[in-house]
Amino acid sequence: MPTSLVRSLAGGLLLTGMITGAAPLVAQTLQYPDARKSDVVDVYHGTRVADPYRWLEDPDAPESRAWIEAQNRVTEAYLAAIPTRATIRDRLTKLWNYPKYGSPFRKAQRYFFFKNDGLQNQSVLYKQASLTADPETLLDPNLLSQDGTVAISTLAVSDDGRLLAYGTSASGSDWEEFRVRDVATARDRSDHLKWIKFSGASWTKDGAGFLYSRYPEPTAKALTDVNRLQRLYYHRLGTDQSADVLVYERPDQPDWGMNGEVTDDGRYAVVNVWLGTDRRNRVYYLDLKDGKHPQVKGDVVRLLDDFDASYTFVGNDGPMFYFLTDLDAPRKRVIGIDTRHPERARWRELIPQGPDVLEGVQIIHDTFVANSMHDASSRLRLFGLDGRPLKELTLPTLGSVGAISGERKDDEMFYAFTSFLYPTTIFRYDFKTGATSVFKAPTIDFDPSGYETKQVFYASKDGTRVPMFITHKKGLALDGSNPTLLYGYGGFNISLTPSFSVSNLVWLERGGVYAVPNLRGGGEYGEEWHQAGMLDRKQNVFDDFIAAAEYLIAQRYTSTPKLAIAGGSNGGLLVGAAITQRPELFGAALPAVGVMDMLRFQKFTIGWAWVTDYGSADSVAQFPYLYKYSPLHNIHPGTKYPATLVTTADHDDRVVPGHSFKFTATLQAAQAGPAPVLIEIETKAGHGAGKPTSKIIEEQADRMAFLVKNLAVEGGGGR
Repeated sequence: MPTSLVRSLAGGLLLTGMITGAAPLVAQTLQYPDARKSDVVDVYHGTRVADPYRWLEDPDAPESRAWIEAQNRVTEAYLAAIPTRATIRDRLTKLWNYPKYGSPFRKAQRYFFFKNDGLQNQSVLYKQASLTADPETLLDPNLLSQDGTVAISTLAVSDDGRLLAYGTSASGSDWEEFRVRDVATARDRSDHLKWIKFSGASWTKDGAGFLYSRYPEPTAKALTDVNRLQRLYYHRLGTDQSADVLVYERPDQPDWGMNGEVTDDGRYAVVNVWLGTDRRNRVYYLDLKDGKHPQVKGDVVRLLDDFDASYTFVGNDGPMFYFLTDLDAPRKRVIGIDTRHPERARWRELIPQGPDVLEGVQIIHDTFVANSMHDASSRLRLFGLDGRPLKELTLPTLGSVGAISGERKDDEMFYAFTSFLYPTTIFRYDFKTGATSVFKAPTIDFDPSGYETKQVFYASKDGTRVPMFITHKKGLALDGSNPTLLYGYGGFNISLTPSFSVSNLVWLERGGVYAVPNLRGGGEYGEEWHQAGMLDRKQNVFDDFIAAAEYLIAQRYTSTPKLAIAGGSNGGLLVGAAITQRPELFGAALPAVGVMDMLRFQKFTIGWAWVTDYGSADSVAQFPYLYKYSPLHNIHPGTKYPATLVTTADHDDRVVPGHSFKFTATLQAAQAGPAPVLIEIETKAGHGAGKPTSKIIEEQADRMAFLVKNLAVEGGGGR
């Protein structure tokens, strides 16, 4: 499956948050809101499991709303009393205020790109007649809502550059609405599509319409109901959604999802069929023959139907289809399949598996552009369509390549590059001259020359060698006194590669250490690394994270009172598991939108899709290991837990907020130590995607202020 789709389904939210300032730790005497304990008990394969806060799973019930409001009052009062909170927010705002560019892409004779002037809540989409022409606004999502909580979620320009299909999501929901805008006039047409999730849009060659996927309209609660029965449709411009052509469905397989992509030559529609977050997928196709839209339902050819590996469609030369696959290659390879002779004996290997992980491959300038990963940092290589190695592009430093843009016949491509101390910069590569140049480079109020990033390797509990990036001021004294933030994820084949975060800078300015280990469960070393941290091997992920903390302490970077841990979504599960397994090891914890109830996650929205990575409590074989590490079910009364600030959103329809609500209520009731256990519940926000800049800054300032107080961070640099 494409990584972007896996990330969407998995809730692959990669949150970061750092700290600054000074305040002593004082004994906490917080009065938490009352939380009624019910007598709900479930029986799992003979094991009775209490769920006293089940009522908190309904975020709209009056009792839940009262609890949410009361918790927010307690948290706001606590944070408001931290003197450095305003200073932190001001510094974050100043640092954030610089122009940010996305990689431009071209359709017909126009260029399109995103830009944020600095503090705009949402980035604006521009059109440009040439790279030297003045840009014009095409779509400004900041005008779609007063508070910036409507975000662009999907984008597709027709082949002739005349029409833009775009999706928007409100308040962070995964639900999208699609519209069509005339590029010349920047005005919307009448088209309006709803009940869309986890779908792109792909135009047919004639520009008459596009493929997209949608779910049935929810019958009850759109933010909590399970999402199943996705179908692939074709929308013809100017018609009502009810008239859309049903291209493909599988009512016999309600958990299957499907997305359609029209090939560059317009001849085929390639259908990717997926099951949850399982990397394995099926690939079907339709021959569009005249290059126009699918006329009738059916006529789908099942090209790859064994569900034996991942297959990502890269492109085609007529009936020859190119795929990036991990079949017999855990670090992936590129193969060619002639659809006229699809038997495996006739498949061609074009780019063989190498020592590095092939993250993505595109065809630009009739060339394979391969973005690979070596020890969790990027390599960018070019290959001929026959697989012949051509060139490796030189990158500025250890970091990450992203957002590569360009089309089959283009003579140029653009790509973004970033690292912990390298703000996201857009580069242009000229295929004719072989020259690379900086296209857009930001200027920010931060001098990186006094800081450094290094990569270390440490041994996990079972001896596995795990890499970790560590960033800090040059000349750091290894005396155990440095406040340190350890951030992790470890799941769903998602890799944590070096990335730039404004929030990190505030932390670094104050002498903090920022550490990112590449835990098993991720994709940093291919599918074997992923599988070593999934299902009944999930404990390896927690062991890797705990070992990273022990390494930082043993090497005198920090000590327990100065060590904080953070993670979002699957990373929130990671933090929850870490503090319930080793509460004495950490000084503070920031679990964000975490999956905390491992026995019931599959019962809400897209949670069932994670069963391929986690397993399910419905299985007699899988229940025991889920119950053993489930954060909610391993909180023990009378235990001293570290200072904890849980963050979630009442509109999160990816990891429903009931996870964080129940975890917080249970942890507050169990806490035997003086450290606070608080929850900050954002309204008009979801899992994190599309969150407006103003909300991001406020949330990061709150998280930093919380750590300042509870890690007893003493003064430092900064401005």
